[in-house]
Amino acid sequence: MINKHRKIIVSVAPVGREVSTPSINPITPGHVAAEVAACAEAGASMVHLHVRDRRGNQTADMTDFSRTLDHIRATSDIIIQGSTGGLVDLTIEERSTALNDQRVQTASLNMGSVNFGDEVYVNTMPDIRHWARRMAAEKIVPELEIFEAGMLPVYKQLMDEGVLSHPFSFNFILGVEWGLPAVPNSLFFLTSLLDAPFPWGVTHAAMQDFSILAMAIGLGAAVVRVGFEDSVFYAPGKPASTNVELVKRAVALIHNMGFEVATTEEARVILDVLK
Repeated sequence: MINKHRKIIVSVAPVGREVSTPSINPITPGHVAAEVAACAEAGASMVHLHVRDRRGNQTADMTDFSRTLDHIRATSDIIIQGSTGGLVDLTIEERSTALNDQRVQTASLNMGSVNFGDEVYVNTMPDIRHWARRMAAEKIVPELEIFEAGMLPVYKQLMDEGVLSHPFSFNFILGVEWGLPAVPNSLFFLTSLLDAPFPWGVTHAAMQDFSILAMAIGLGAAVVRVGFEDSVFYAPGKPASTNVELVKRAVALIHNMGFEVATTEEARVILDVLK
């Protein structure tokens, strides 16, 4: 029986790369923070942020990232999720600079390498172990990023090695070019491989509508992600002007399906975020 009282977390990844009008991409610390605060007010309980400069490029320089968190924390208790990912030439340590800020509570942990358009998104096992150990040392809850089904069993190996331990969650990323396609069978396949009731969510890269998010909610997802990092669209040919609009539409979808949206405090419990 479906639990209609299940709380669903809305996560927002607000900063995109190739965003054009009418969508307005937040870049500066003040603009990002204001957008995040408005998204939190609209129902988002987690924000996913890369360390970026004022042109939107990933960097190891924490200046703007820390200023952004200063502004966010002045107005919101939203869960802050840092990133160790990105198609960049940064070293593995530079990719994990977000973990150096004590306000980061959860972080993305990519569970393998994958073709990413014409490029290869490289995440070797030694690198994954490094980031997992860093997260454990900082008491940051990992979100295990799954681009291909073969990445899913990796968590067992890391647990056997003592590198990874509870709590953690899974995020199924669909729609990356040459990764798992954003189709129903991909979600059915991935969820069938889960052998324990771990919290999981979905990110639909290059999303054109909310159909995959709706399917994920129906299948038991704990988290759905929206935001300009993934896509500006909520329906074919219909871009949102701000991330807030995407959050509001995700919240409406959850309510229209008969479920409830998790508050920040409820999201902390679901993801076991204690920091």
